[in-house]
Order: sequence, then C-alpha cells, then structure tokens
Amino acid sequence: MVTDCNNIKAKVLTAALPYIQKYTGRTVVIKYGGNAMIHQELKKAVMSDIILLSLVGIHVVLVHGGGPEISGMLKKLDIPSRFIDGLRYTDEETAEVVQMVLAGKTNKDLVSLIGQLGGKAIGLCGIDGGMIKAKKIQGDYGYVGEITEINTEPITQAIQSGYIPVIATVGTDCKGQTYNINADTAAAEIAAALQAENIITLTDIRGLMRDISDENSLIPVVKIDEVETLINDGIISGGMIPKVKSLKKSVLSGVEKAVMIDGRIVHSILIEMFSDEGVGTMFMK
Repeated sequence: MVTDCNNIKAKVLTAALPYIQKYTGRTVVIKYGGNAMIHQELKKAVMSDIILLSLVGIHVVLVHGGGPEISGMLKKLDIPSRFIDGLRYTDEETAEVVQMVLAGKTNKDLVSLIGQLGGKAIGLCGIDGGMIKAKKIQGDYGYVGEITEINTEPITQAIQSGYIPVIATVGTDCKGQTYNINADTAAAEIAAALQAENIITLTDIRGLMRDISDENSLIPVVKIDEVETLINDGIISGGMIPKVKSLKKSVLSGVEKAVMIDGRIVHSILIEMFSDEGVGTMFMK
C-alpha cells in the first residue's frame, strides 16, 4: 500500500514536469477574490500554490480584490453597499474605506500569510510608483476608475528581486484623486502590460455557468466573440460581467491563456497549471 501511494505521488510529480518546463521564466497573473479569501484553509491552499509556482521559477503576480472585507467594514460603519452593473458604487466615504481595507489590512494579511508559509512577497497598491493610472469611469459609479496606463516597473522590480508582487487595485489620476478599480479589470490590464503567459481568475462557482443554479451547466470553453451574446441572453450577468469582459480583453491583448476557475477547490491553481484537467472555463479567440 505504501509503495502504491509513493508510485501515485511520483506519477503526479513527473506528469507536472512538462508544464513546469513550459512556464518557468514566464509570467502568470492570478486574480484572487471571493470565498477563497474568506475561508482560512482555502486561503492557505491558494497561497501555497502561489509559493510553489514561484519556487519552480514562474513569475507570479497576485492581484486581489476584497469585496467581502469591504462590505463587512462598510456594514460596521453603517454605510450601505450598492452595486451597479457588477461594480461597487463608490462615493467619497466608501472610497476611503476601500483604500483602507484593500491597501491596508487585506493586502498586508496576504503578504504576511505568504511569509508564514515560506514564500517572499511584497505588498503594493496601484498608487505605489504610479503603477495604476486611472480616470473616472463614465456613468454614475462615483469614484470608480477606468485604467488609462499601467506602469510595470514596480512589478518587474519586485519579481527581479525575488518577491511575489501582491497588488491592491486602487489607482490615481494626475491630480492625485484615488479611484476604486475593479480587481478583475486591473488583473487583465496588468496581464496585458506584462505580456503574461496566463491569467487565472478565481471564482466562487465552477466557472461560467449556463444556469447558475445548476452545477452541471458549466461552459468549459467560450470564444470571445460569443461574450456579448451571452451577456444579452442573461447567462453572463451582475458581477460576472466585469470578470468575463476582463478575460476577453486579456485574450485580445495577447495573453495566451485566460481561465476562470473554481476557487472553492483546494489547489485548483496547481490543477489548472500542471495538468490537462481544466477546473473552470477557458476563454479563447
């Protein structure tokens, strides 16, 4: 029995080798959010996956949201949460909370956890080094920003120094006004600017579902020219809209592989990266 277990472990490791060889020295952007941020065991598994990718020479960039944490803090402060087209309406008071939670507690908690698990990470937000330049998005969303420019220098310097960049998505304009940037959008823009090999978005469901109430209705592959039809048909709605549009933009920007995976599955990142067993939805031309 022990021999059988060892053989299985050896097969798993050897099966991963071609994928490690393919991705060593390449950049992978991981957008992290949802339940995988709330549940401690899932959080540890995600950070462990990221550390392993880094240790085998893959340049991992972690872009995180913090929706549940932001909503929790707003509730404590008796400030209502409001969403329009999947984006958080951000008035001046909410903008201060977003920056405090994302760039402060959430970001540093992730950096600390990576350190505890044996990795090296550095916390950044879009304001640092002028990384994320933004302007006010069109429409009545308050201080929600649209990215105008990504300065990759702080990210590449962190990678070259052996750190995993952990990025909170707060941006600023030329006048110093800060904006709440949707994390999915920011991850896609960062992936494009870095000419990343892959972008992986973690979600709270299996991937893109034809029927959100049916776990067996996963759509494993979506061609990007199908996205608008899926939105019009209501299959892509709410907070899924910015996620899918961001992955579509990544593909159009030249990112080789854009996937949305189930963040509830322990080690789903490793399964996606080092096997052919997709655990979500892949977006392609």
